[in-house]
Amino acid sequence: MKQFRQFYIDGQWVDPLEATAFDVINPATEEVFAQISLGSAKDVDRAVKAARKAFDSFSNWTVGQRVALLERIIEEYERRFDDVAWAITTEMGSPIGFSRGLQTPATLGHLREAIAVLKSYKFESMLGKTRILREPIGVCGFITPWNWPINQITAKLGSAIAAGCTMVVKPSEFAPVSPIILTEILDKAGVPPGVFNLVNGDGPTVGSAISRHPDIDMVSFTGSTAAGIAVARDAAATVKRVHQELGGKSANILLPGKHIDISAPYGMLRAFTNSGQSCIAPARMLVPESEVERVVGLLKAAAENLVVGDPSSETTTHGPLVNRRQFDRVQELIKSGVDEGARVVVGGEGRPSGMNRGNFVKPTVFADVTPDMRIAREEIFGPVLAVMAYRDVDHAIEIANDSIYGLAGFVSADDLSEADRVGRRIRAGRVYLNDKPQDETPNYEFEAPFGGYKQSGNGREVGLFGFEEFHEVKAVIA
Repeated sequence: MKQFRQFYIDGQWVDPLEATAFDVINPATEEVFAQISLGSAKDVDRAVKAARKAFDSFSNWTVGQRVALLERIIEEYERRFDDVAWAITTEMGSPIGFSRGLQTPATLGHLREAIAVLKSYKFESMLGKTRILREPIGVCGFITPWNWPINQITAKLGSAIAAGCTMVVKPSEFAPVSPIILTEILDKAGVPPGVFNLVNGDGPTVGSAISRHPDIDMVSFTGSTAAGIAVARDAAATVKRVHQELGGKSANILLPGKHIDISAPYGMLRAFTNSGQSCIAPARMLVPESEVERVVGLLKAAAENLVVGDPSSETTTHGPLVNRRQFDRVQELIKSGVDEGARVVVGGEGRPSGMNRGNFVKPTVFADVTPDMRIAREEIFGPVLAVMAYRDVDHAIEIANDSIYGLAGFVSADDLSEADRVGRRIRAGRVYLNDKPQDETPNYEFEAPFGGYKQSGNGREVGLFGFEEFHEVKAVIA
């Protein structure tokens, strides 16, 4: 069993001031493969002091110095690429092909985009006779999830370093090993002491301490809407900036047309990406009433190609869910779909045939889903797709927008301009038009802002918009 009991504070690996041992479990085998320490508010305070001290000098680094640092991080990350991919697969169950193909490479996209933005950004401008300065916001606290454990850190980290901010990071305790490897990479790349600090822990203790800390200027949180509300409440007393990327229940509108032969099966695959553990997963497939049975047949056929199994195998397409709690929640929601009258097209309750351990879920497709059902309203975070019928375009848009969430939307049509007209009416922070399989034409644009409307959060990540989140605006009037 691997031991990762220390935290990274002020450029050194240090023992926690108050430590509680925590087992990291491989979700495919349900066996402990590593152990970390859960820290305390005292550990957070020590990390914040280091970050505050480092900010005075790091915030004055030149653009050239920051670019050079980001380039060194990329170089070291590429050297440890396979280590990161292994860790993601082992700690949260991502199939190794997916870890190598998307989870791990995403960091390189974020860092390269941060460099591009930094090189071209104008930190000073004139507005009439007023000089406008953009300055780094200060010490940032990052609280990140387990589903994309490295992607969610580096989406923030790249922009923060480019802006000249320092940070204290709490990754998920359920997927902490890949962030520890990332920390080793940052140390090797020469990130100055105090610029990046890592404190492991749970949300109610370490996460809350970060949100409440008076010397943290901004907290950036990615996770569930319920947890985001707690973060915002904790942060309110110190009036710090709160940046959040929260839950989603994205709708995928299939307009009438020949494209359905491709877009329906791919829509299912998109919904099941990362075993459905993605906040933008298009978990509601909206289909013309006259096309429902055709789509059901297409989804049944496509589901035969899904391979649920050992995430370390190159042939596996879908691994386990991250932990037993998530497994139980998904099972409970699948049962609710059955109880409320939805028709099971593929999958259903329980593990796949032949599996008696591991947090494996049958990829499940429901038809005859109505907007009042739980599987149509709640974020499931598992491989569960709800097929919903609509009468006309206005009805489809009404269903799509009938959600507390607004993170993403998807529209497919034979005519791209028609998809665009519909996409403009979806209340979401990101809309994908004629989304295509990522192994053919990746639809991941690292410069595109990421964030949501409504209870999917506030603020934006990555690219120019993400970079500007880490700045204050100063007006100089002479």
